[in-house]
Amino acid sequence: MDFTGWEKLSLVDYDDNITTTLFTSGCPFRCPWCHNGDLVVNLGNAHPIPWVEIKEYLSRRKNVLDAVCVTGGEPTYMPDLLDKLSEIKELGYKVKLDTNGSNPEMLRIAVEQGLVDYVAMDIKNGPSRYAETIGLSSYDIEPIRESVDYLLHRGIPYEFRTTLVKEFHTPDSIEEMGKFVRGAKAHFLQFFIDNEHCIERGFHPIEKEKAQLYRAILLRYVACSELRGYD
Repeated sequence: MDFTGWEKLSLVDYDDNITTTLFTSGCPFRCPWCHNGDLVVNLGNAHPIPWVEIKEYLSRRKNVLDAVCVTGGEPTYMPDLLDKLSEIKELGYKVKLDTNGSNPEMLRIAVEQGLVDYVAMDIKNGPSRYAETIGLSSYDIEPIRESVDYLLHRGIPYEFRTTLVKEFHTPDSIEEMGKFVRGAKAHFLQFFIDNEHCIERGFHPIEKEKAQLYRAILLRYVACSELRGYD
């Protein structure tokens, strides 16, 4: 299966690493505020990028790039993900995996095969509002719980992150979310931007003052929480 999106150079996707970012199509969630909607619901418009083209670029840029970020969509459902991660690692790159945590078995395999150096997992909301926030009528949160537990105890560098949307997040849901990831090393709160790529339009960001309040709530449960995109 081919990647369908590619940002050849990024300075923000993986800490201080110079990164190239690869996007997969498809996701089991339908978060109405998702800003990568074209990769989730409009799969017929996806344009596959030949893997040989990506590998040639990675081979040429080994002295410039530090890492590859694999994101989506939801990359853990890519049928040949492990093979592609293995080829990336063979070229000497660090790999960051972005995931929503809905496929804990693939997450575990990728980590334990040494194919991932850093995991960024989205925590959409507190458990009681998870289904609503991901655009589904119901959702068994157990896979998310399993992925959270795995990252908390495995030892691989990771972060949790939540995009704050006024229509879905409240002090109560943030409190619930904090309890859900209790003991986490890092949980970032991200600024939401409504744009033409969202699955649905008309949602709103949470203002900085309230986001700071949410950060203070999270800090009761996690070691580090910071705001992203609020500068």
